[in-house]
Amino acid sequence: MDLKLTGKVALVTGARTGIGFSICEELAMNGVHLIMVARREPELILAAKKISEKYGVSVLPIAGDVTDPKLPSLVVEQAEKVFQRIDLLVNNAGRAHAGTLLTTSEEDWQIMTETKFSAMRRFCKVIIPGMQRRNWGRIVNISSIGGIYPNPQLTVSHVLSAAINNLTRSLALSVAPDGILVNAIGVGAVATDNWAQNMLPNVRNRRPELADRTDEEVMALLGKEKTPVGRFGLPEDITAIAAFLLSGRNQFVTGQTIEASGGADRFM
Repeated sequence: MDLKLTGKVALVTGARTGIGFSICEELAMNGVHLIMVARREPELILAAKKISEKYGVSVLPIAGDVTDPKLPSLVVEQAEKVFQRIDLLVNNAGRAHAGTLLTTSEEDWQIMTETKFSAMRRFCKVIIPGMQRRNWGRIVNISSIGGIYPNPQLTVSHVLSAAINNLTRSLALSVAPDGILVNAIGVGAVATDNWAQNMLPNVRNRRPELADRTDEEVMALLGKEKTPVGRFGLPEDITAIAAFLLSGRNQFVTGQTIEASGGADRFM
């Protein structure tokens, strides 16, 4: 399917690895130029070079921490100097965080809120005016299935995911007359480094019988136990959905949180 994206410009946060990098690859494959934002500059530059050389699109890597309130404006300023516009925005930065209300620290609440929600809000705020001037834009916010079906073992992540879903709906309603479509993807368990680093330690603490299993074995077991399709998701499972929602083929879907969890309502 021709996604009608050739020549568009996309900004993707959390773009260095996992779902973010996979979305960048899919967009580049469809002729989209990229602004890739992530924290670790050397690795980000290598990721950007890999995509540029493989797909022949222009890629601007910008290293920065999305918790910095000044970063969105700085990114947009640099991006507009290079590309003159931003057509697509993917708010992907964030990480999973295991813990209940009683075990999650104030610092964790603050960091998670700034990373997952405040950064998303700020990037939308600085990018939407340009989309309004051109009367066209697409935004995809990466959320969690827990924003719909909360799990008390992941309180902070799922509270913030619900906020993301609400912001997505509210924003979509306000900018739809400007030709801008805004959607979220409620992601389930996806096999990424983020999941392995931030979730598997908690799983092993709660299930000692899995302590000696490899990451791959634990994820395979959880996929069979918790997910009706019988496996964890892969980044490309999410990428395919994001690509359509961001595309020129999408003319009518907005304000939605698309469930992408293999049918699961929880994964721990």
